[in-house]
Amino acid sequence: MLIGTLVTLSCPSVAEILADVGFDWLFIDSEHGALNASEIQSILQAAQNKCPCIVRVPSDDEVFIKKALDVGASGIIVPMVNSAESAQRIVELAKFPPEGRRGVGVARAHGYGMKFVEYMETANDEIAVIIQVEHIDAVNNIESIVKVSGVDGVIVGPYDLSGSIGKPGQVMDDEVQKHIKKVFDVCSASGMPLGIFGINAEMAQPFIEQGFSLIAVGIDTLYLATSAEATLGKLRKSIV
Repeated sequence: MLIGTLVTLSCPSVAEILADVGFDWLFIDSEHGALNASEIQSILQAAQNKCPCIVRVPSDDEVFIKKALDVGASGIIVPMVNSAESAQRIVELAKFPPEGRRGVGVARAHGYGMKFVEYMETANDEIAVIIQVEHIDAVNNIESIVKVSGVDGVIVGPYDLSGSIGKPGQVMDDEVQKHIKKVFDVCSASGMPLGIFGINAEMAQPFIEQGFSLIAVGIDTLYLATSAEATLGKLRKSIV
């Protein structure tokens, strides 16, 4: 089991601190986080020698995938993948020929050209391609999605999944949990690593007990806000 956390702030020091805490991996979020390729590269430079960094790209757009990998991400997470055809296209965009059709450039991932040959020889095997199942259509197609060669893992997006069935935010609702269990059962049967997000330790713990192997817990902004709020609350209470 691997436990990670979300990085949304562009300050490299934040990612460096979270890596030093001891997380197994960092979930660099450029879908909801306001991060561009240059900022992602700075985050990777600060944290990646300490733990792997996986970048969630905004969509399955070729340019987003190419830039995330070229700046040196250990892998990508692609949101809202609802079919095997979509998953296949993502794999092709993340892998160099002959396995795929990723464009060849010279960037940080290639040692700025000094490790070009080594990177080209190993990238297809070492880059992680993780897709998100976060819509009822993806749940309905999960059996075919997990059969796509080159998909290395699946992450359930419980919040968007709940919204797709008209129950936004109700992630513990019985119907939502039923769909999550279906994804879990299919992934378990096929040997596909499965992950999920929990907003805090209390939300993530049940998923760990259920057997999810790739856990993302918490967000950098919430760690800052909740810790600051708790400290301020204690001090104000003592003054009263």
